[in-house]
Amino acid sequence: MAYDESKEFRGEDLKVEVATEEQASPEASGTWFMEEKRLVRKLDRRILPIACALYLFAYLDRSNLGNARVLTGTHDGKQPLPTDALGGDPTGILFDWVNSAFFFSYILCQVPATVLSKLFAPRIWLACAAIGWGTCSTLMSTGFDFGGLMTTRVFLGIFEAGFGPAIPLYFSLFYTKEEMGLRMAYWFGFAAVAGAFGGIVAFGIQNAIIPFSNWRLLFIVEGLPAVCLGILTFFFLPDRPESTHYLNEREREIALARMNRGTSGDVGAVVTKSHITMAFRDWRIYVGGIIYFALNCSLASTSAFLPTILKTLGFSSARVQLMTVPPYAVAAFVIVLGSWISDRLQSRGIPIALASLVGGIGYLILLFVPDNLHARYFATFCITSGTYTSIGIIIAWFAHNLGSETKKATGIPMFMAIGQCGSILGSHLFPSTDGPRYITGFAVCCGLELFGAICALIMTVSYRIDNARRNKLYGVPEEDARVDVAEMADKAPTFRYII
Repeated sequence: MAYDESKEFRGEDLKVEVATEEQASPEASGTWFMEEKRLVRKLDRRILPIACALYLFAYLDRSNLGNARVLTGTHDGKQPLPTDALGGDPTGILFDWVNSAFFFSYILCQVPATVLSKLFAPRIWLACAAIGWGTCSTLMSTGFDFGGLMTTRVFLGIFEAGFGPAIPLYFSLFYTKEEMGLRMAYWFGFAAVAGAFGGIVAFGIQNAIIPFSNWRLLFIVEGLPAVCLGILTFFFLPDRPESTHYLNEREREIALARMNRGTSGDVGAVVTKSHITMAFRDWRIYVGGIIYFALNCSLASTSAFLPTILKTLGFSSARVQLMTVPPYAVAAFVIVLGSWISDRLQSRGIPIALASLVGGIGYLILLFVPDNLHARYFATFCITSGTYTSIGIIIAWFAHNLGSETKKATGIPMFMAIGQCGSILGSHLFPSTDGPRYITGFAVCCGLELFGAICALIMTVSYRIDNARRNKLYGVPEEDARVDVAEMADKAPTFRYII
């Protein structure tokens, strides 16, 4: 997809003129405001259902191993995945490697996949990713040994690497910094919904009477919908604001002006190579990666081992699947509430620190209250709510603070890739031999959550200092004015960070 110079000039001209002329008078501003509200509602109606449904099944397909690990046939006693395909796996090590295989390919492919995604229409790129990971998840039902399961998990990671980091970049094309937190919460909140939904689906599947193992049916039921959603995405997801057919000409003008508030967007499929280098030299991306590492260690271990942990509380295998639902359901509500507050206050670091602290408290309860089952179950609510809320907000934080599209396309998957290393660690923290207390796993996750909270506060202080320095040197910029980030990205003199 290429754009000639005349088209690029008109696009930039349009972005500047619309933002200034339409807001020149009170009457025009009132009209603009109403038109913008209608546009946002129109975007929400199309973008959010597709993106959230995609993430629901993306997360189901990466985390359903946790349910498959304990899924037995209620009526005929068919064995769960470790017994059926991993030779019993008495130590749990083989299961840990199958679970973490996803993250190796996911980490390695995130940065190149997201940068490459800028050269394709979003609907085509995201549709292909969904069809790919849905196919891989479905094929997991055909795995009969360790090698087969490892192979499908590796390719699952490759295709999902083209989806997860590309969504914050895609959202930043349509939503302003005041709207990103809540939209990312809706999107990432479906990871929590997936946890609840996965438990319900697994409960139903274990009661099915079928000629093969019930866990195989689980992968089929949760894999095929992603393929169907990928096909729908190809036809219905809007492309970039300047090229989508979903918007009329007036709506496109407003969308382009919105894309240039406090920053500036690219015109067409372009990659600025110097901004890739800037991303690799930005120390804040690495600190963000440390925070994301801490959170993902907890997230991955919770996704894979929550049914196992709940089983140590004395619940039956059948009831365990249902008991995983409430912690995820509450987390979905908390992440939306926390992100809405973050948007209203235009503050990210402090909400992340507070939410991480809540997650850390949950692990402390599991460590030091071994006998009170009610307190230990309450702790799972703290862990899911705190961890999911922190992750949703930090993604929204970097979706603005990196400045240009290319730096976002590099920096977002960079900190996510660093963070996903925590998922590999989390996949190995709860071997069967450590049960039922799992002291090592709980202690590591607790320490990382609290360390992540400290790093978030350091980032907040850093951004405050940088904003104050620029205000002193260059003056306070006009609110929502267009900032040219084409050359310097977030280092542009009039660019200001969300703290």
